[in-house]
This record gives sequence, structure tokens and C-alpha cells, in this order.
Amino acid sequence: MKDLIADIERWQAAGQRVALARVVAVVGSGPRDPGAAMAINEASEVVGSVSGGCVEGAVVAEALGVIESGEPRLCTFGYSDDEAFAVGLTCGGTIRIFIEPVN
Repeated sequence: MKDLIADIERWQAAGQRVALARVVAVVGSGPRDPGAAMAINEASEVVGSVSGGCVEGAVVAEALGVIESGEPRLCTFGYSDDEAFAVGLTCGGTIRIFIEPVN
């Protein structure tokens, strides 16, 4: 999280709206542990990681919705082991990601 603060502050100083996405739960295997975080600004710039790339495009889309609405969201992403391998993931399992606007 500390790694994200400088970028969040820089974006906000430039007038950008920002959302913060954090892994809050992992069921089964997952690429990142709870607490992993990613910040997204309204221009779709990203710092940090919540999944090592496997669902981050979907998280960015959800975060842009959070920025627009101002309402936080709890999102769940999951794959079986076979589905995970088919889309290039190293693990199956489910991750829950809480996304909130940064004010």
C-alpha cells in the first residue's frame, strides 16, 4: 500500500479521480494474498497489483465504474483449475476484491 501512496497523491494533485482495489479474501489458491492493492485513476493508469495480471483488466473496468458512481463495490473473480489453465492462470480459486473511491 505504501508503494501506491505517492502515485495516488500525484494523480489527485493533478485533478484525477482515483479508486483503490484491495484483495480482501482468497478461497482456494490465488495469485495474491489479502491486502494486495492496486490504484487506478480515471485515465485507466494503474499502479500495484491484485492478481498478477489474470483479472486486472476486469478490476480496472470495475474501478472505473466506482470512480464514476462514487459507490464502492465488492467483486468476486474465480476460476476452476481447468478454466484457470485455459486462460493462462497458474491457479484456480476465487479472489474477492473491494474497490472504493479515494477521497
